[in-house]
Amino acid sequence: MREPAFRGLFALPPGVDFAHEFVTGFLDRMAGQPPEAMARVTIYANAARTLAELKCAFDLRGPLLLPRLLPVTNLDIPSLLDQPEAAPLARRLQLARLVAGLLKTRPDLASGHSIAALARSLADLMQEMQSEGLAPDALEGIDTGDHARHWQNALVFLRIAAQFHLDGPPMDRAARQRLAAETLLHDWSRGVGLPDGPVIVAGSTGSHGATRLFMQAVASLPEGAVVLPGFDFDQPQSVWDGLDHASEDHPQARFAPLIRALGRPARWTATPPPAPARNRLVSLALRPAPVTDQWIAEGPRLPDLIAPTEGLTLIETEQPGQEAEVIALILRDAAERHAPATLIAADGNLIRRVSAALDRWRLCPDESAGQPLSLTGHGLFLRQIAALFGETLSIDRLLVLLKHPLALTGSPLVGANEARLLARDLELELRRNGPAFPDGECLRNWASRGDALRKTWAEWLADMLDRITPLAQDRAPRPLPDRLRDLIRLADALAAGPGGDAAASRLWQEREGALLRSTMDHLAEHAAQGPDLGAQDFCALLLDELHQQSVRIDGDAHYLHIRGPREARIVGHGLVILSGLNEGGWPQQLTPDPWLSRQMRLAAGLPLPERQIGLAAHDFQQAMGLDQVILTRARRDAEAETIPSRWLNRLTNLMGGLPERNGPQALAAMRARGDAWLALAAAVSRPARALPPCPRPAPIPPAPPFRDLPVTDVSLLIRDPYAVYAKRVLGLRPLPALRPEPDAALRGQTLHSIVEAWLGTRPDPGMTHAALKARFLALTAAILERDVPWPAARAFWAARMERIADRIVADELVRLAEGRPVIVETRGKVSLGGMDFTLTAKPDRIDLLHDGRVMIYDYKSGKPPTDKQIAAFDKQLILEAAMARRGGFDAIGPVDVAGIRYIQLGGEGETQIREHSPDLEDENWEGFVRLIAAYLAGDTGFTSMRAPEQTSYVGDYDHLARFGEWSLADAPHVEKVGAEQGNGA
Repeated sequence: MREPAFRGLFALPPGVDFAHEFVTGFLDRMAGQPPEAMARVTIYANAARTLAELKCAFDLRGPLLLPRLLPVTNLDIPSLLDQPEAAPLARRLQLARLVAGLLKTRPDLASGHSIAALARSLADLMQEMQSEGLAPDALEGIDTGDHARHWQNALVFLRIAAQFHLDGPPMDRAARQRLAAETLLHDWSRGVGLPDGPVIVAGSTGSHGATRLFMQAVASLPEGAVVLPGFDFDQPQSVWDGLDHASEDHPQARFAPLIRALGRPARWTATPPPAPARNRLVSLALRPAPVTDQWIAEGPRLPDLIAPTEGLTLIETEQPGQEAEVIALILRDAAERHAPATLIAADGNLIRRVSAALDRWRLCPDESAGQPLSLTGHGLFLRQIAALFGETLSIDRLLVLLKHPLALTGSPLVGANEARLLARDLELELRRNGPAFPDGECLRNWASRGDALRKTWAEWLADMLDRITPLAQDRAPRPLPDRLRDLIRLADALAAGPGGDAAASRLWQEREGALLRSTMDHLAEHAAQGPDLGAQDFCALLLDELHQQSVRIDGDAHYLHIRGPREARIVGHGLVILSGLNEGGWPQQLTPDPWLSRQMRLAAGLPLPERQIGLAAHDFQQAMGLDQVILTRARRDAEAETIPSRWLNRLTNLMGGLPERNGPQALAAMRARGDAWLALAAAVSRPARALPPCPRPAPIPPAPPFRDLPVTDVSLLIRDPYAVYAKRVLGLRPLPALRPEPDAALRGQTLHSIVEAWLGTRPDPGMTHAALKARFLALTAAILERDVPWPAARAFWAARMERIADRIVADELVRLAEGRPVIVETRGKVSLGGMDFTLTAKPDRIDLLHDGRVMIYDYKSGKPPTDKQIAAFDKQLILEAAMARRGGFDAIGPVDVAGIRYIQLGGEGETQIREHSPDLEDENWEGFVRLIAAYLAGDTGFTSMRAPEQTSYVGDYDHLARFGEWSLADAPHVEKVGAEQGNGA
């Protein structure tokens, strides 16, 4: 009787091409058998990607009758055929209903999580219990006496949820998988229902209980084999014996239960790994923490480390952006040589950075994970529309929708390019004139001032805003099907555009649109089983569902690949880059379990969260065994210094401590090879020629640079002349913010409007304090309601005005007793003799006193300037006084000035007197005339930041002046500019 071709536990070492080496061993064992014998074999692989690689490996061997290739995660037995499998989404929505009910009574258990996030974590926990074969009573043995109240309350709910979810017939894939594995193990061990041919499990680590059980069942078959990936043949038996639940973070920990049950595996093939000595080094570096003292004993027995590490390169950059740049350069080099190269990355942000950097050379690698649907244009469009519910529509939210490539793509009346142009025009209108929260009325007003195309587009948009504006109040929980229906209808309308059809738009077209449609249809199919959701929880659910779907990116550079860590076992040749080797990057940070603590998981018989670390470590160990490996990390991220990955730390520490094995020299050589790539990346980023920094500008435009200047700009002319040049000569104005905020500027404008309206009522000096205060507060409330659409800011500013109202009113009655306001926000001007120049002003208030003189007031929402500041640069009131004396205001003519005062609309609301005299007035006027004459004559350059009051000063035109390329210590570069130089003004 011939020996079975397949029997027992086998393994392949790290670094070998698992799929191709598996096929080699398989065909060697099938040698001499008839071709049809191969078709009797069933091979279970750990993932679809492994199955694809196995098929490719078989294809390379020529025409063959292939074995049956099946995923190990989809076991079936006859008893399950008549029992339908529940949709995971439906089951998750059922759990979400339980979670929503819990949070109504115990909102503290949410801990900042959404219902969708809690439901998914709960579903994952239920799936884990099913895979490990744990019934609801496993939770009964948990003692929470020494746990915090949070865990006790969570466990009470968890027991209820487990009874609901786990009892009854197996409806979930994990439960069916466990039942199938238990049934097959039970039947096969008794010789019942044996398969009609050999069975092999290939590429699985047995990390899930059900899969591990099935692997044990297969290995015990007369013709059954299990082939483990990345098995550490160099690890001593004493270490294997010590791997238990406390060693979950070790890369080989998943194999320990199988070895205890089935014995040590045999080698599947005799092919050695590409770097056997390196495998020994990595094996020793990754020993469990309690036995790292073996470094001292076994380290000196390692071979010389120069040769094993010749294929290793270590690159440590300063920033993640630099890491992405150097990775892209390495991939570009491989593409130029048409050599295969694979980037293995766990960090999605790093992958996106690398893809963006490769785009400069128009290289698009094949990316197995694809792009999450939530980050595609279609997914973002739907998420942005969902965010309209429960939130007031702001300018930026509106423009994000209008400028989206999917918006208005179904309209026959307005083309896509025309729609973008109209959106730009509307943006400028809203930035400059508001309102901060657009509505249908403002759009119709804007439409009436445009052509026919604008009217068509803006009137459609106004109708859309009539639908969108009320959604700001839609915050309360509503049935999930209703929310989903409202979302789809609004998305269809925005994609259709004026007179358009959603079916003709791009919303549901292309690969991304088709996937989005199927995802929404699937959600709609099961939405009735979900809970009522508020707007924020609905957005979280939508994001969660979209994030689970991916759009595959088929690269045109087929020799460049981007893979996730789980696919390290199927990377068999070419250059491999292991990136993001920092704690929190690879391995990624563990997600906190909101339901069970570590001690509670142990008591329930569940694996510890560190199992994910162990799986990631196994991926790392497998990739490290390849021939050419580049390790990369960034020393800093956006917030702080990073910590090297624990595996990289162990490797470098071990090598650094083995001078007798040339470890430090080998490590230095790895870093030197990395430094060479860093130098190349720096050279690529370096401009072809060095550009000298711009000097500190002091332009002299053709005379005269301007013919008028408001008095409020005089202080700017003293402090930052370049800002006046940019504003008055070049005619540049800062673009208002896309999202208006209740900032200091708006506060000042609003408070001035209140006082102007108050004075416009012509208060009588005979009014009582109470009556004048009531009028003041009534106007305050009305103007705040009109001009400040932010409730919090409105309430805060109203309280501020109410606090100072008594002082303002009392001082106002004193002012009214001394005179009456004759100028309130009225323009005046004075021309300078012998110069083609006019100084203009718009005083807040000028009172005509009973003695015929005037008092000049200025309202300040902030801190009024001191006498020293007035003497140095703040010339507004003193120059307004000089203008009044020279007849600059028609309502009063030439008049003597009694003084200048500031009325503070903040603080204590006090009126502050500043130094004033005719001599001081004349002195400032003469100084102003000399200053203007110098600029008008073209003798003085408009120096940038000539005399800033503080070094922290930030001007509106600093970027235009290229501040940062020069400092305040640099001398101004005086240069004539304008038409005379042939380069324009």
